[in-house]
Amino acid sequence: MTVPQHRTRPVRHGRRFDLRATAMFFGLLATALIAGGFAVRALSGVVERRPVWAVVLLCLVCAALPLHRRRRRRLSAARIARRATEALEQATTTALDALDEPRPAPVAPAPVPGQRRERAAGPVIGAPAVPDYGALDPEEFEKAIAALCERDGCTRVEVVGGAGDLGADVVALSPDGRRVVVQCKRYGDDHKVGSQDLQRFGGTCFTVHEADVAVVVTTSDFTQPALEYAAQCGIVCVDREALLAWSDGLTPRPWAVTAGEAGA
Repeated sequence: MTVPQHRTRPVRHGRRFDLRATAMFFGLLATALIAGGFAVRALSGVVERRPVWAVVLLCLVCAALPLHRRRRRRLSAARIARRATEALEQATTTALDALDEPRPAPVAPAPVPGQRRERAAGPVIGAPAVPDYGALDPEEFEKAIAALCERDGCTRVEVVGGAGDLGADVVALSPDGRRVVVQCKRYGDDHKVGSQDLQRFGGTCFTVHEADVAVVVTTSDFTQPALEYAAQCGIVCVDREALLAWSDGLTPRPWAVTAGEAGA
């Protein structure tokens, strides 16, 4: 007896199901649908306002469809998903490489002309640089001394120097209420303040300006006779080194110094 043979249907090998590609395809499809909806909504508004433009646009679309059909080719969703994944991986690699690159060291700011660096012995780290008083003109020097007085608690600080000032360049009230009268001598290193300068100031600081504290500040130094006269009259002398120490906060304020000690 002959047993009939049953033909087996050939197994068709299709493409494997790719979850990532399918999700990417539906995501792109949803985006296209949303964009199409907005486009249709915008076109409907244009049709209502400009019907002639709508007719022209429709004619252009009808003319372009045959050309598009000839050149159209099928796009694979898996290919689109693969390209998008490769682009994402490349962007991630670039970002990680950028994070791994060493950052350049911060560049120190260039020094400002007319200023010197803060001394290492200064009491406050990171404090602003002290001006180079020798590089200032007389008017700028007076303003710098007035700023020091104001910084250290003086009130009613005024720069009164000029023609007819009778020796007073800066006047102020100390924190304890005393009247401070300052004469500023912006001299060079080779020009010391002499006794005649002190005598002229001593003749007006107490009688004319009614100073409780009389101070002479210079970018240079004082002669010995000038220091002796200042000690006799009660005038506080502040030479270059004492001025820098005052600026750095390393010495008592001139109105807190006994006359003659500041420049000694």
